[in-house]
Amino acid sequence: MKKDFHHIGLPAPDQDTPTPGESWVAGGRLWVSNPAHHPQRVEWLRYPPDTLVDPAMQSAPHICYLTDDIDAALDGKQVIREINEVGEPPFGRAAFTMEDGVAVEYIQLYPGRAWFDDDLDDADGGT
Repeated sequence: MKKDFHHIGLPAPDQDTPTPGESWVAGGRLWVSNPAHHPQRVEWLRYPPDTLVDPAMQSAPHICYLTDDIDAALDGKQVIREINEVGEPPFGRAAFTMEDGVAVEYIQLYPGRAWFDDDLDDADGGT
């Protein structure tokens, strides 16, 4: 089970101003930026009032890893958000765990797919 660092997710400093190039995540009702376009691999998150994201998660950072086997990556961990498809059309499967007091996201990309904007030169999410 390969795991590679992908990004750190942070609440956008201004929740009312869109981040350039952000994408809508319908499953959680939030906006996210593409961390491949940020020099420190930051994914900015914006939450509208009707977001489905737990309030505790809205103000906390998370770390994200790409994995080639999301089920194995979650095995034995405290899952705080079950596996769901990400993107429209979906580019992969993602889930969140709580590890050592930090939210950790795991993403398994579908073959030949990348982050929301599949226009990246490679299919590994821009890494």
